[in-house]
Amino acid sequence: MNDDYDTPWKEVVTDHFPEFMAFYFPSAHAAIDWSQPHDFLDQELSALSRDAELGKRLADKLVRVHLHDGGEQWVLVHLEVQGWREVDFAERIFTYHYRAYDRYRRPVASMAVLADSGKGWRPTSFGYSLLGCELRLDFPTVKLLDYAGQMEVLLIDPNPFALVTVAHLLTQQTKHRPHQRRIAKWRLTKLLYQRDWDKRRIINLHRMIDWLMRLPKSLDMRLRHIVLEFERRRAMPYITSYERIGMEIGMQKGLQEGRQKGLHEGRQEGRQEGRQEGRQEGRQEARVEMLAALLSKRFGPLDPVVTDRLAAADVEQLSAWALNFVDAGSLDEVFRG
Repeated sequence: MNDDYDTPWKEVVTDHFPEFMAFYFPSAHAAIDWSQPHDFLDQELSALSRDAELGKRLADKLVRVHLHDGGEQWVLVHLEVQGWREVDFAERIFTYHYRAYDRYRRPVASMAVLADSGKGWRPTSFGYSLLGCELRLDFPTVKLLDYAGQMEVLLIDPNPFALVTVAHLLTQQTKHRPHQRRIAKWRLTKLLYQRDWDKRRIINLHRMIDWLMRLPKSLDMRLRHIVLEFERRRAMPYITSYERIGMEIGMQKGLQEGRQKGLHEGRQEGRQEGRQEGRQEGRQEARVEMLAALLSKRFGPLDPVVTDRLAAADVEQLSAWALNFVDAGSLDEVFRG
């Protein structure tokens, strides 16, 4: 099972950019006037990297902010969320930097978060000199690995990116250790629910932790039931894992159809189909059980008509109802359509 670092980082930085700057780059945060809106310029950044061998960097950000001195500034925030050293990293920062300046003719501040697991890799500059001409770009970097000895302190830090940092480090530390990861993920989830944060922030951070600290299916299912029961006791309907379940149902259906088309003929085909059907039925029952638990938590005990309807539904129908549930205010809205 491969860990996905890029996607959760991209989402959480977009949703909580001021807190990101405050935690990792406090001096830059202090210079920015946060009473003014900040804009993410994803299309502009895409244009900067077009026709360039800059690689796939999902977490790159180009942000327009306003400074306290009244000026407008382009801040290029480059997040290195891959877990290995890259020889040309500093040159890539320089390339983004000069292209942003060349396009907009405004000062650019480049900075980087290094999330790899190598202690000695700390690029902070790129430059060269030739025939009396010298060019150099120095940029600030933060190394997540430097926080590894401070995780207990980070767990009580009010900035959400302290929790994000812990989640990232624990994801690296528990690679190929799923049971330890499940314990760590449960601890972070409980801690998240104990924070005096608004609902949207809790949902965003929970989604990040859930996506980052991926578990095998069996352990993931066990943890989801534990979290669901925890939420039921605390009356906190925040869990977002089920949003992903709706997408996974559709993906599983496509994979199932593809596998069925490729089954061998004869007895081998029968055996494989039997195994697939058994697994599918088990997953189907789990989806029905979890959706029923969500519905009862939000709308109260379910009558037999509803439970029978859930039990008789196919994968596609369960997927539709799971997506309807996210904004539904009544059972009728869940079963609409």
